[in-house]
Amino acid sequence: MQSALKAAELPPLAWYDVLLELHRKRHGLRQYEIGERMLLPKHNLSRLLDRLEKEALVARRASPEDGRGNRVLITRSGRRLLQRMWPVYGRVIQECLEQRLTATEVTTLAKLLDKLQQ
Repeated sequence: MQSALKAAELPPLAWYDVLLELHRKRHGLRQYEIGERMLLPKHNLSRLLDRLEKEALVARRASPEDGRGNRVLITRSGRRLLQRMWPVYGRVIQECLEQRLTATEVTTLAKLLDKLQQ
């Protein structure tokens, strides 16, 4: 995946993962929530978010719940980058699945993933 993204002159997979999680949550996520979803150590996530913010792909806003913490939101630029990364990401995932699973297994996997997402 990393090599396909690099060949397409796109940023690393971790960027895609963060942007996707934020895209799924309209009102953003707290930093610790992103960390829980991505299973990244706190210091790595902090540096990653700093980089994404510097590139104007995410924005930090004061949390309306308590005012102490921040919510991280995807920006319009972040959404555009996510859309540019998806074709490469999707193609690599599809190739991996097709190499390892039958068509029936892919269908079963899709149904199971849908069930887990509900």
